[in-house]
Amino acid sequence: MAKDNDILELADGGTLTRVVAVRLRPGTDVLLGLEEACKRANISNGVILTGMGSLNGVKYCNPIELEDSPSGYGYGAPLELVGVIELTGMSGIICHDAEGNTNLHVHVDLSDRHGGGHGGHLVEGTKVLLTTDVIIAEIGGKVNMGRAFDKELGVPIFNPTQIEV
Repeated sequence: MAKDNDILELADGGTLTRVVAVRLRPGTDVLLGLEEACKRANISNGVILTGMGSLNGVKYCNPIELEDSPSGYGYGAPLELVGVIELTGMSGIICHDAEGNTNLHVHVDLSDRHGGGHGGHLVEGTKVLLTTDVIIAEIGGKVNMGRAFDKELGVPIFNPTQIEV
C-alpha cells in the first residue's frame, strides 16, 4: 500500500480540452515532428494518448547505472535498432520548462522484423518509414505540466503543479 509521502507532486483539476491528430511523413524525425506539431497547435500542456506506425531505425534510451549521477542512475548513450521497425505503441507527456519551451517525454513500444519486443525513452534520430500516426490531447484547467532538471536525481523530471483559478 502506498504511503502519503510516496507521492512527490500532485496536481488535480485538469481537463482534456482538445484532441489533435497528427500524421508524420516518411523520413521525418519522430520526436522533432511531434515537437513541431505541438508548436503549430500551440500545445505545451498535454499528453500523447497513442501512436503507431512504421519506422526506419529507432534510437531510444533506458535507465542504466551511472556512477557520476547523484542518484546512481541515468541515461547513457542511446540504444539503436536498424532497419524496419514497427511502432506498436507510443505514449508521453507534453510539458514545458520554466521559460515556456515545450518539452516532450515520449516512450515507445517496438517490434523488430522477427517479432522481438523493444521499448524505452524516444530520442532524436528515429525516422518515419511509411507513416506514424499520433493522437495528442491538450490539458486545460488547473494542471500545469512542468518539467525541470532535478539536481538530487540528476535527470529531468515531470513537475506538475496546481494552477489556482
